[in-house]
Amino acid sequence: MFLWQYLTLLLLPITVQICKAQRCEEFTDLDLSHAIIGTSLKLRLLLYTRHNATCGTLVSHSDLSKHPQFNVSRPTTFVIHGFRPTGSPPAWIQNLTKLLLARADHNVIMVDWNHGAANVNYFKAVENTRKAAENLTAFVEMMKVFEHSLRPPMCVACHPTNGPNRPQERGASLGSVHMIGVSLGAHLSGFVGANMNGSIGRITALDPAGPQFTGSSPENRLDPSDAQFVDVLHTDMDALGFREPLGHIDFYPNGGADQPGCPKTVFSGGAYFKCDHQRSVWLLLDSLNRTCASRVYPCSSYKDFLSGDCLSCDRFGAAGCPVFGYDVTEWKDVLLRLGQTKTFFTTNAKSPFCMTGYRVEVMVWNKELRFGYITIKLHGKGEEAVATIDHKAAEFKKYSETRLLAQFDRDIQSVKKVSLKFSTGNPLKAKQKLSVLRIRLTHLERKERPLCRYDVVLQQNDEVTFKPIPCEDSNF
Repeated sequence: MFLWQYLTLLLLPITVQICKAQRCEEFTDLDLSHAIIGTSLKLRLLLYTRHNATCGTLVSHSDLSKHPQFNVSRPTTFVIHGFRPTGSPPAWIQNLTKLLLARADHNVIMVDWNHGAANVNYFKAVENTRKAAENLTAFVEMMKVFEHSLRPPMCVACHPTNGPNRPQERGASLGSVHMIGVSLGAHLSGFVGANMNGSIGRITALDPAGPQFTGSSPENRLDPSDAQFVDVLHTDMDALGFREPLGHIDFYPNGGADQPGCPKTVFSGGAYFKCDHQRSVWLLLDSLNRTCASRVYPCSSYKDFLSGDCLSCDRFGAAGCPVFGYDVTEWKDVLLRLGQTKTFFTTNAKSPFCMTGYRVEVMVWNKELRFGYITIKLHGKGEEAVATIDHKAAEFKKYSETRLLAQFDRDIQSVKKVSLKFSTGNPLKAKQKLSVLRIRLTHLERKERPLCRYDVVLQQNDEVTFKPIPCEDSNF
């Protein structure tokens, strides 16, 4: 025994150097020439853990015992990219891996099928999703039956005390498997889930591909039955993405198309075609980073949401409406009971993407009917937030309450002043004024008393600033 301990101490410096010399595998980097020629499918699995967060390990498809750092008793997240028409690696790989590992001590496997996805022939890449899914299914099946040590080392040589008599544990729990699929990768995830009879824990689909999948039957695309819980984000439904709901909860930021900050004309180059589609990944990264939270609201249409007609969260109980992103599983039970839930929210043009919502109620005493748009500014200590309610002209009728939804670009914790501006959007007409009897602003998140102001006259296009007061229950 003493001899073994002595040898362990003697060999430790050598074995540590062996561990440090482990090769870091990189995502396959191809170029346009490969895509033009066409690539055949080759699936590579790159493992990242908290022990090798920046150094990918190429995982064997047939023998997990070669990778002692792969502890199947921990949750495993597979990240699956989509179509790669130029062959370049996705720009978000490192950041997504880092944020996933910061959230939990689990295995993150980057599914590299660039050989197969890099092809100017999109239809060939679609065909390869089925083959890649079969390969990945076989790997997950192997995880189920693999026996592993309960004390996984960084590498075996570094821990000679972890010998053959270490306690063993059999297999991975499919319920702890999470697949994050981007575009074609979303449907690929669905095929794996279907092969496993929907027993994997979760599929997160980031703007699932639309072309070749729209109108297809559930067995030929992602479907809620493919996992125990399926959450789907739609950001480019009018072009590269899928329009209809596909999960237990479907998120439609900014209506699911035309994301803010993305180019509006083809003269912007490649960004015009991919910006909306890629926004899905950046939104997920924001939620992982807990930069801020985006509350989502169930609604039949984006138009109704913008009009403030869908702000009730009663169906979700005390937790309120779900929050978009990685943590939506906190609402899993209620969402499974509700069936498919279609939700909407708005975002900023860049990170932090989350916006802050207020319910706005306006009562006027103009004799004649008024139609127009309202811009609201909230002033705090050295900061300002702006919301322009302009998706349609609001109707203002004497002694009738007009309800609006204001989405501010940031959250002002302590509002000192409020600015209002009324406009008609028609510079050819004579200037009008809006005689406001009362305006009330209610924060949708914080349980605090609404802010009010009484008897304000808004001249068209002129900004009026005032100090709001807390609304009283007795106020009309």
